[in-house]
Amino acid sequence: MGLHPVRYIHTVRELLRQHSKFFLLAALAGVALRLFLIFRFPGVTTDSFIYGDIAKNWLQHGIYGLSGGEVSPTYIRLPGYPAFLAAVFAIFGADHYRAVLFLQTFVDLGTCLLIADLARRLLSPRAAKMAFLLAAICPFLASYAAAALTETLEIFFTVLALDLALFGLNALHTCNLRVWLGCGLAVGAAILMRPDGGLLLITLVAYLFFSAIREQRTPDSAPSKRPEHLLLAALIVTLISLSPLVPWTWRNFRTFHRFQPLAPRYANEEDEFVPMGFNRWVKTWIADYSSVEEIYWPVPGSPIDPAKLPSRAFDSGQERDETIRLLADYNQLLHISPQLDARFEALAVRRIRNSPLRCYISLPLLRIADMWLRPRTEMFPCDTRWWEFNDDLQWSVLAVSLGAINLLYLLAGLAGLLRGKFLPHLGLLLLFVVLRSLFLGTLENPEPRYTLECYPVIIALASALFQKQLKKSS
Repeated sequence: MGLHPVRYIHTVRELLRQHSKFFLLAALAGVALRLFLIFRFPGVTTDSFIYGDIAKNWLQHGIYGLSGGEVSPTYIRLPGYPAFLAAVFAIFGADHYRAVLFLQTFVDLGTCLLIADLARRLLSPRAAKMAFLLAAICPFLASYAAAALTETLEIFFTVLALDLALFGLNALHTCNLRVWLGCGLAVGAAILMRPDGGLLLITLVAYLFFSAIREQRTPDSAPSKRPEHLLLAALIVTLISLSPLVPWTWRNFRTFHRFQPLAPRYANEEDEFVPMGFNRWVKTWIADYSSVEEIYWPVPGSPIDPAKLPSRAFDSGQERDETIRLLADYNQLLHISPQLDARFEALAVRRIRNSPLRCYISLPLLRIADMWLRPRTEMFPCDTRWWEFNDDLQWSVLAVSLGAINLLYLLAGLAGLLRGKFLPHLGLLLLFVVLRSLFLGTLENPEPRYTLECYPVIIALASALFQKQLKKSS
């Protein structure tokens, strides 16, 4: 049983004062790592330019849209990250992505402090020190601070919401509405970055709701844990987190005459055809990120090499021949027509009917495992098929090293969890990790970056391993 946080008089500010040298050195190491990645491996991708185009048009023309012959309104991206880019461009100039990456470095250091506070609430100030260090030197958080993508801000708001939720749960007796208002705002900001930020809201509301039911069934429940306090917190978080979506939804209804509270699942424009049959076929066999890069992302516009398909994409020689014919027809057109998509759909339906357990259980679990365990090399010039060792020696070494580091973080988190001595509300963090992982298993594009929102929990758990060591040196 862990110590209750009211026994700790340490705040983050006091912790920084008492161990200023430690935090300064760890922060400098974190800044140095991020600056190295910004200058050596800056991540300005196609998605970055889409966000940037929206930001510039919003800033310069007052239209939330994409460039073409003229600026066309769009809803393919939520407004959170374009708003951030627009603010940066307004100050530093349009297309100043390096300024974006520098600012994200400091946001990411803020994330490190929030992770330290998570560890402080769950364990102790001693654990908070190691959690800060593990977060500061984490190459996976750092690599996305060096990328003009939503991850850094999404992770920041996610850990902020979780940290505030822990604070609120441990101080329900004060009925501090401001804590839950702040939690709701953080969740709302996460949703405005990416639609899957809604999983954070689902986690919080579900945990608060079931906690209220549990307390209702406990006759000797303490006054500080009355069910009505928990239900009020759930209501506040829900209303506040969803309120920023109201103007966005209204704008989409007025502009496009359709109810669109989030961005579309496939980031498609209003009149853009989505090959759902092809997507469904992909989900009957895809399990790893390499297939995302080699098969899923090239469609449409680039040819597909059938040799890149894994053996699990076929259940028989006849099915293999049919699949190769479908890909040959696609390669002639380099786009999927409704007729071709219907053929992919028929093949997908047949494969699902023949092996429902594979499609609904085995493959989702494999996709989850791949996203958690794969070397996180997507922001580096490493070969996607790193295990074949066909790359230059330096990139093969980097891929294996990143894989080993990722595995060490995960094993440390698991060992810290098994060690115990956490507060009861650790269940909130674990519920978030489980729900997010299960959701990711349903996607046809298993990208390792999608698990990064869970990394603050992994780091906080891992800090439990260093309790004794830090106790001796504190």
